[in-house]
Amino acid sequence: MSDWVPTTCMRCAVGCGHLQRGADIGNGIDVVRGDAAHPVNQGLACQRGVRETSDPEGEWLTRPMVRRDGELVSTTWDVALSEALQAFQGAADADGEVAVLGSGQQTNEAAYALGKLARGGFGTRYYDANTTLCMASAVTAYYQAFGSDAPPCSYDDIPEAEAHVVWGANPAAAHPVMFRWIRQAASEDGVELLAVDPVETETAEAADAHVAPDPGQDLALARAVLARLVETDRVDEGFVAEATEGFDDLRDALPDSDVAAERAGVSTADVDRLADAFERDALCYWGMGVNQHVQGTDIARALIDLCLATGNLRPGSGPFSLTGQANSMGTRVCSCKGTWPGQRPFADPDERRTVAEEWDIPVERLPPDPGPGPVGIADALGDEVEVAYTVATNPVAGMPDASTAKESLEDVFLVAQDAFRTETTDLADVILPAATWGESEGTAMNMERTVSRVRAATEAPSGVWSDLRIVSTIGARLFPELFDDPDPDPETLFDEFSGLTAGTNADMSGITYDRLEDLKALRWPAPDAEADAGYRYYDGDDGNRGYVPRDDDDDTAVGTDGDGDESWAFPTASGRAGFSTARQEGLPEPVDDEYPLTLTTARESGAYNTGVRSRRVDDPDPVVARINPETVAESDAITDGEVVVESRRDAVSASVDPDPAVPEGLVWLPIHHPATNRLTIDALDPQSKEPNFKQCAVRLVAPTDEAAATAGALVPGDD
Repeated sequence: MSDWVPTTCMRCAVGCGHLQRGADIGNGIDVVRGDAAHPVNQGLACQRGVRETSDPEGEWLTRPMVRRDGELVSTTWDVALSEALQAFQGAADADGEVAVLGSGQQTNEAAYALGKLARGGFGTRYYDANTTLCMASAVTAYYQAFGSDAPPCSYDDIPEAEAHVVWGANPAAAHPVMFRWIRQAASEDGVELLAVDPVETETAEAADAHVAPDPGQDLALARAVLARLVETDRVDEGFVAEATEGFDDLRDALPDSDVAAERAGVSTADVDRLADAFERDALCYWGMGVNQHVQGTDIARALIDLCLATGNLRPGSGPFSLTGQANSMGTRVCSCKGTWPGQRPFADPDERRTVAEEWDIPVERLPPDPGPGPVGIADALGDEVEVAYTVATNPVAGMPDASTAKESLEDVFLVAQDAFRTETTDLADVILPAATWGESEGTAMNMERTVSRVRAATEAPSGVWSDLRIVSTIGARLFPELFDDPDPDPETLFDEFSGLTAGTNADMSGITYDRLEDLKALRWPAPDAEADAGYRYYDGDDGNRGYVPRDDDDDTAVGTDGDGDESWAFPTASGRAGFSTARQEGLPEPVDDEYPLTLTTARESGAYNTGVRSRRVDDPDPVVARINPETVAESDAITDGEVVVESRRDAVSASVDPDPAVPEGLVWLPIHHPATNRLTIDALDPQSKEPNFKQCAVRLVAPTDEAAATAGALVPGDD
């Protein structure tokens, strides 16, 4: 019988430790369970992570493939790599551009290697990852407010908080292990859980109160709450004076709380309930409902503003963005996507020189800026970009206005690297089959900055290579000065990129495989062999970990005449955290007489990303539209529970689920389904370049109407 192998679950960003056992005969994972010795989850495990690790329902890719006479056929690695390399080299020889799209599904080592290939080899600015589609607004907000990405708080703070405010997120469905901790903490006497979401989600059902703003009006609501705190003299003036800047400008820019509440579509009682929560030691969690908005950065900043104004930047409180993909944080820190490793600023000449010297390449080869983001990359396909390389990502289904993205990918030579068949691999000219969970070695980084090992419990099938080996082989063939080993040991790559983080805001240089072997998981910043970080930016009297009460007469509080046991330091130009002043603006595509309903998208508990681990590409289940029963009753387009949902970009057939949890006038579709993003709009947050997936205008059309012809059936090659 195979031995149990300790590893990290790669389904979502909670970062649970698993024990996996390989099959006794052949490849594959036989049994998966939570690892009681892992410090993150201590034995807990969600059934989705277990099921999708041991028994995924997607179609495995087991052999390289190339396109011949319009058809994909199996081939050898030599042939597939030769054709991919010829395309890459041909683009370079013609002074063309290669676009590279990575993923939060890779290990840190593979993500670092891919960024090294894209930036240091191809020298392309057309490189990004699908993490930008979900986390970029939170990332930008953290940088603007604190000078560095990633939450200041961690899972350790959950049991210490007095209020848990979940805003535009549904961790009950998306992060069930983490939500168990939140719900358990909120069950204690005097502790409450509040959910802010237009939809009555599973999280809202479990909450003590549900505040339902109108779709897309989160910034108005956040400003209403802060205005009420200001109006009632509940700002932590001592903390604001000691640790922040810009509050006077924000105070002057605030709307009247009642006016802002009306704009948000909520009652003054709802505003008061949220204000009361932030007056306490509050953790504010947010997710895609905030980030995926044309003002996503502004909304995330406004939530951070609420924490700053109320002094909620101590252990047991703080702004906590909930990351989706398993290694989104690692992609941000290691892969040279938006910064150089360790959050080194991309445009800084000294940082660029440091990276070029480490890689032993001319600094002129590095691109001048991080690039236009995934939507901008899609717009450049077939124009500036001649060849595209996708790794563990499915842009044909995952991009906004996905039909247009698909057409753009059809205009280039496409090399697709994945473990499963996807709508994107169906378009590819070359398919490179990659190893998946339980077959790969390396590390991953969860949403609270914790790094832990990823280990293989079974060997990959003979025709499958690891992401790291594929990327490094391509790099060694094209850029031998940059990649000296086509199949490097993951630990070697880890030491390389962690060394590059030394002295940075995201210092991981004190983390090694040996330390991870002993401790299982470590949180950065970790600048030396003894460090394991706690709360960021805060220094208390207990070595940065204990809880400091905020009673009015507590002589250790900031701004009092106490002995100064608390202090804060931020990697900003002033050393202070910054407030913001943005106000609610309009949506990119408001409803009108022609398209009177608002489409929103969200996650389901049984699927993840674009669902390729849990569905068949050529036979997906029908997309289910959740619609309020009153909206259903008012429509004459629904026939036998079927309807066509149409936007200005495309139309899709859907089954209707009358659901009172969805407010009137809203159509809810699962973000994982390959049909959903055919409808969404590619309007971007100008600061983060993240798309507005959550609100666009749609209408319901009867399946027998002429418009239904544009919806079509989901057939192979159509999506």
